[in-house]
Amino acid sequence: MSVQTSSSRPLPQANAKTDLNFLEAESRVRSAPLPDEDPYPTRLSEPLDLPWLNRREPVVKGGEADGPLSSSQLDTFERQGFLFEPDFLKGEELDALRRELDALLARDDFRGRDFAITEPQGNEIRSLFAVHFLSRVFSRLAHDERLMGRARQILGGEPYVHQSRINYKPGFEGKGFNWHSDFETWHAEDGMPAMHAVSASIVLTDNHTFNGPLMLVPGSHRVFVPCLGETPEDHHRQSLKTQEFGVPSREALRELIDRHGIEAPTGAAGGLLLFDCNTLHGSNANMSPDPRSNAFFVYNRRDNRCVEPYAAAKRRPSFLAHAPDEPWSPDS
Repeated sequence: MSVQTSSSRPLPQANAKTDLNFLEAESRVRSAPLPDEDPYPTRLSEPLDLPWLNRREPVVKGGEADGPLSSSQLDTFERQGFLFEPDFLKGEELDALRRELDALLARDDFRGRDFAITEPQGNEIRSLFAVHFLSRVFSRLAHDERLMGRARQILGGEPYVHQSRINYKPGFEGKGFNWHSDFETWHAEDGMPAMHAVSASIVLTDNHTFNGPLMLVPGSHRVFVPCLGETPEDHHRQSLKTQEFGVPSREALRELIDRHGIEAPTGAAGGLLLFDCNTLHGSNANMSPDPRSNAFFVYNRRDNRCVEPYAAAKRRPSFLAHAPDEPWSPDS
């Protein structure tokens, strides 16, 4: 499938602030997109000459004076594509979120709804989307200035909640997530133009080696890995359970991991993981008796709101990709 950007879609623009030390010069080949084409082509019928393309946008757009993160923390995020802050929440605030998590997972009226994703085999809830609309507790957290301020600082502009969810990986039963870049999916299927989004994941249960912690490839956010295979109709119905399209090739993954390694931040409940929208990540199955749960908020910059999808026939449902100030309810 050959994907080009129509004239009605805004293109991500290169920025003079981009750190050229991180650019992969060898990706400037004849198969790279032309100026009037989508700079992040994906879901292709055949591979490009090389496994990845340069990222066009800077990673951190703000500075230390623009928010709560220190210059050292911003440098870490710039370099790795993620930042882990232990003990971000604790005490009664954390306990209240865990009680709300249990209450939401116990809602029988959510089962069978499109925003409640179950495990590939079984009826256990895997992900509950649009959680900041389903719960006042999680709505307050999503709009808390401690998170919004960090997002604003990294994005260099006013953020809004593009997506929210609870991920629940039950003991012994929770399956893994294949390696992927969130931006690849959001660009291809939601129409997110540029890499001006950041994810905030708050660990609600202790996160250790054996219960399927999130794994990330540091430095992978610096390049975009196009994926093969035309997007199937209503792809989200399958991909939210087991993703097969929008997954990088093993060759690209092997080379990036050989260069940068894999990291899996672990720690007690209450930690905050911030990661760039283009950082490659995934997780193993939960092999332990301990569940692994997290609250997950995606902040997109308001001037980067989604347009028509770049590599899908139609947009995904709004519970997966909210527009700025868009109302949503389970019955909408």
